[in-house]
Amino acid sequence: MAEPLLNYVNGEWKLSTSVHTLDVVNPATQEVIAHVPLSTAEELAEAAQAAHNAFGTWRRTPPEERVQYLFKLKPLLEGAREELARLITLECGKTLEESRGEIQRAIENIEVACGIPTLMQGVFSEDIASGIDEIMIRQPVGVCAAICPFNFPAMIPFWFFPYALACGNTYIIKPSERVPMTMQRIFHLIDQLHLPAGVINLVNGDKTVVDAILEHEFIRAVSFVGSTKVARYVYSCAAANGKRAQCQGGAKNPIIVLPDADIEMATRISADSAFGCAGQRCLAASLAVTVGGAGKPFADSIAAAAEKRAVGFGLSDGVQMGPVITPESRARIEQSIALGVEEGATLLVDGRKPLIRGYEQGNFVRPPFSPIYRPPARSFLRKFSARCLG
Repeated sequence: MAEPLLNYVNGEWKLSTSVHTLDVVNPATQEVIAHVPLSTAEELAEAAQAAHNAFGTWRRTPPEERVQYLFKLKPLLEGAREELARLITLECGKTLEESRGEIQRAIENIEVACGIPTLMQGVFSEDIASGIDEIMIRQPVGVCAAICPFNFPAMIPFWFFPYALACGNTYIIKPSERVPMTMQRIFHLIDQLHLPAGVINLVNGDKTVVDAILEHEFIRAVSFVGSTKVARYVYSCAAANGKRAQCQGGAKNPIIVLPDADIEMATRISADSAFGCAGQRCLAASLAVTVGGAGKPFADSIAAAAEKRAVGFGLSDGVQMGPVITPESRARIEQSIALGVEEGATLLVDGRKPLIRGYEQGNFVRPPFSPIYRPPARSFLRKFSARCLG
């Protein structure tokens, strides 16, 4: 039976008091692999109190001492690299190679954060005006928190907390309830560092914990990565409560293919961008615009690449693309394909409902590089260009 996951608060592992849990599901098999607690606002408040209590001493600890903990964390992550990569694949669905790359990016962020004693140095300017000197210093904010997405369960938390800790802040991480197991394992490594109690905390949960983060008076800054809709919500709530907020929402990434492009290279780069991590990342290419004679050669080439893409369970040899995170995500993608066809697009590759032997229940969609863009009338283009150019 899958074990319930724990919170990590004030240097201790704690079983949530909440009676509500969510199944953590392997998206390739629909197997329940863990149960994540949907923690209460009171449990988040306990973590915020612990981080607040730890802040006064931690911010006075010299940065050269603070980064020693990060120096110790790096080899622990390196030693657990393969275990963590397999865990990411099991709960997130991406291929093992993609998961290995994610762990490498986490390690690289630690390496950069270890340079904080130099990076956070201030500036002194003498006599910037008659009788006036200027000094600029960088100081920690206080208790900070990260609200993390499902698509990079290891890498994205490492965009934030190593730098925050090195700069003297204390921290709370709320992993996505879809993929909480990776951060749970990483916190077992963090526990081996013997950081002062309360410096870093882990609270599992859903929107209840998110709202508690956005409202708690001790939390001074919030980092978020996820959808545009939720990013707006997090930013507006955080700002309304006087918190600093950095919110990275969804993105659109057009690729322009010119007539003199190397079609083979353009196809390879575009396919890796669009189909890597099953397309579930903000930097995935979402649109290809061809110019002049590049249209048909590129369309034929990218369609062939999509058709050949090996889709399956991320731990299987040769797989290039895993499942999407939930059945709802798969249904949404299939609906988008259907809508494109309904509106007149030519479907070159139909990625809907593929049969992956041995994984018939998985959330698989083959790369559906489908809609062929039909250019609008020249009169519309003239008006559009005039509007863009002012």
